[in-house]
Amino acid sequence: MSRADEIFRDMCIDILENGTDTRGEKVRPHWEDGSSAYTIKKFGVVNRYDLSKEFPALTFRKIALKTCIDEVLWIWQKKSNNVNDFRGHIWDAWADEDGFIGKAYGYQMGVKHRYKEGMFDQVDRVIYDLKNNPFSRRIMTNMYVHADLSEMALYPCAYSMTFNVTENKETGQLVLNGVLNQRSNDVLTANNWNVVQYAALMHMMACVCNMEVGELVHVIADAHIYDRHVDIIKELISRPMYPAPKLRMNRKKDFYEFVPEDFELTDYRYGEQVKNIPVAV
Repeated sequence: MSRADEIFRDMCIDILENGTDTRGEKVRPHWEDGSSAYTIKKFGVVNRYDLSKEFPALTFRKIALKTCIDEVLWIWQKKSNNVNDFRGHIWDAWADEDGFIGKAYGYQMGVKHRYKEGMFDQVDRVIYDLKNNPFSRRIMTNMYVHADLSEMALYPCAYSMTFNVTENKETGQLVLNGVLNQRSNDVLTANNWNVVQYAALMHMMACVCNMEVGELVHVIADAHIYDRHVDIIKELISRPMYPAPKLRMNRKKDFYEFVPEDFELTDYRYGEQVKNIPVAV
């Protein structure tokens, strides 16, 4: 069965059984009707995915792979902060009349700084170091820039990626691993979405840097299930689990040539889609 399903199920059970309920506390998020959106939360959730063994898409329900990858490319490749550059609509609630979300996400990835003998943004610096200094312990990105928080429509949730290279002792090939740091994670709507898109990013980076893909470690400071999601979660994790799908990716030498259509999941069995999920803003 899918290891990603098992991780997700166990995390949800732990949150529901052992988490802290925020009902009655002062909270920022609210539902469309204006009522407070309370959660059951767990601190410090750490999930590990071995990408060399499976692609971690849930089988409890279908993941919208191409839209998911389009969002990570919107941030990491287009380095955009305008929702009109993204085919999905999950950011529309935070955009202004022109589609901008302020100095958030892609904007931060595109800010250039002096490094080595030139000017790099965060993405190009990662690729440069992976190719030229793979055993560096400084290959990381950060979108949580305090000086710009006041000009962001939403503070970054998944805000930092740290890359670390090891070696496959059997093949001698370098192995790319990564740690995704997330301050806050809406488990129902965003958990597997974030896992899948950063797993895909790991595959892209490993490809262009001529490495094998290794582990993705997902560190979540506040993993939560919203009050109106509890029954949905309970039904979801009671469903059958299927074997993990396989990722088919067109290989590219240049990170900036990848498009969502380069990705496909094969042998993908999944449960019925969950519709009309309420989203807290």
